[in-house]
Amino acid sequence: QVQLVESGGGSVQAGDSLRLSCVASGRTFSGCVMGWFRRAPGKEREFVAAVSWNGGGTSYSDSVRGRFTSSRDRARQTGYLQMNSLKLEDTAVYYCTYKCDSEWSDYWGQGTEVTVSS
Repeated sequence: QVQLVESGGGSVQAGDSLRLSCVASGRTFSGCVMGWFRRAPGKEREFVAAVSWNGGGTSYSDSVRGRFTSSRDRARQTGYLQMNSLKLEDTAVYYCTYKCDSEWSDYWGQGTEVTVSS
């Protein structure tokens, strides 16, 4: 059974930083991509960032590029989302998931809440 457990959220002020973690278990992720999504209050879930499990290549949404960094520690089966220069609009519940083909899996973590205030 695949499990994804996010942590690291919290309440911060604009301009602060947070690092989210996603501990993955239940399968090997070689050849897969770990993704981060978020759902802000009253909005649809949106893609934030992704990291290739093998090569470490990354991709980002336009809204976070240059501020967020996605990485992974294969030995720990853990993905990270370093979030710098946080803005009010980054307030959301952040989720991790993965894909090993063209579609994101049905497995999602429980989410970790990030609240950014002025």
